[in-house]
Amino acid sequence: MPAVAQVLQLAQLAERDGAWRLLRADNAAIIAGLLGAHLGGDERRWDAEELYERLDTDLERLRAQGLTLPLSAQGYCAQWRAAGFLVRRPSAESRGETLELSPDAIAAIRFVQGRAEPRSSVTESRLSSLAAQVRQLAIDTDPDAAARIALLEEEIRRIERRIEALRSGDDAALDPDRALERARDLLAQAADVPDDFARVRAEFEALNASLRAKIIESDSSQAAVVDEVFSGIDHISESDAGRSFTAFSQLVLDPALGAAFESDIRRVLDRGFARDLTPAERRTLRSFLTTLKERSAEVHDVVTMFARALRRYVQSQDYQRDRVMRGLLRRAQHAGVEAAAHTRPWHPIGLTLDLSSVPVASVGAVDLHDPAELAATDDVPEHEPGLASLDELRALARETEIDFAELTRNVNELLAEVRTCTVADVLARHPATQGVGSVVGLLSLAADQGTVDDEPEVLSWEGSDKVTRAAVVAAHRFTGVVQ
Repeated sequence: MPAVAQVLQLAQLAERDGAWRLLRADNAAIIAGLLGAHLGGDERRWDAEELYERLDTDLERLRAQGLTLPLSAQGYCAQWRAAGFLVRRPSAESRGETLELSPDAIAAIRFVQGRAEPRSSVTESRLSSLAAQVRQLAIDTDPDAAARIALLEEEIRRIERRIEALRSGDDAALDPDRALERARDLLAQAADVPDDFARVRAEFEALNASLRAKIIESDSSQAAVVDEVFSGIDHISESDAGRSFTAFSQLVLDPALGAAFESDIRRVLDRGFARDLTPAERRTLRSFLTTLKERSAEVHDVVTMFARALRRYVQSQDYQRDRVMRGLLRRAQHAGVEAAAHTRPWHPIGLTLDLSSVPVASVGAVDLHDPAELAATDDVPEHEPGLASLDELRALARETEIDFAELTRNVNELLAEVRTCTVADVLARHPATQGVGSVVGLLSLAADQGTVDDEPEVLSWEGSDKVTRAAVVAAHRFTGVVQ
């Protein structure tokens, strides 16, 4: 492409691309930091009111650091929605709305985070992965069956040579540094996969809007789409994006693949090098397949909803009303263009439009205010404040919250004597002082910073009623110092 054409193309992209607008915004660091922290992690969607509350807290802390932030969280979110950084959707669980990052905002925030925490792009694991994919592509696309057989036989011989090396002890396991490099390279690739679902959903929304526009705008396309919709063809599911997503969804939901993937993840996390992974990285690996399934189910519901809505839109004949409205609007625009030559926009035309309002259908539908219902008839008791006891306050806190400091201390004390231990081992050394609360706290710590084995174990504790109870759970193991 010539340089001038490329410059003009990029100039147009800079004007319409949301990611570019975010990066060149005056407060880009604030936008990327706040939205990336609240909407770019495990939680990708929040109820609007809850997100406003969280952002207001962060804004107050930023103002205390000397930053000038005149608007409230709701005001900034309104600006960010208008700029295309946030997407607003109705909530399926309440009568409110939810907010989530737009695909453009995700791309910009991922770029900023990559600059803040750069990763080496040329690693042994990445080059090995590329080489393996190129070789597999060469095998799968070779039209010569004999050549493909020869390549596959060569692959078999290579595997047999490695098996012989393993049997003779010449092929050692991967050293911890290289294993850690490969694990983090996989995590870097895995971080991009859930973000792809936002782009897929945006493609489906754009496709749904374009199909409705075709039904209204073009007579020929409208007739063809109407015939196909009545024949039961879902245009959205049959699109390129729909077919690609369907293939990916079937792969993710394959039970055999899921079981093998979960088993491989457990084995990787049991290796010694996995102790050098951060708790967040271990949690990402452990929940990666679950996250993919949730995002896949969400996009599948969106595709189904759009396909049904499109069919309902045609079958209900609503498109005919919209075509009439389109014709009226075009005639009004044409008349306005003709009148613009001799009539100014502010010239009075003598037409009065009454704004619509909600009529009261029945007097019985009105609830009158009765002040007597709110009158206080009983005397208000007076409470004399007294001095609070520190011991009573501590006892009250232990009844309502899990003492993670005590649990962490107990686990680390036991790990100072042994290399690994399970939750049952910790309870055997330090009984549950908070009953089932201590057990739940230990399981939570092990799930976040330890491993989960396939073998079951029995946990026993004494409740506040002095009754001993027991439960059989998967063995949760601590492999390193708990933070």
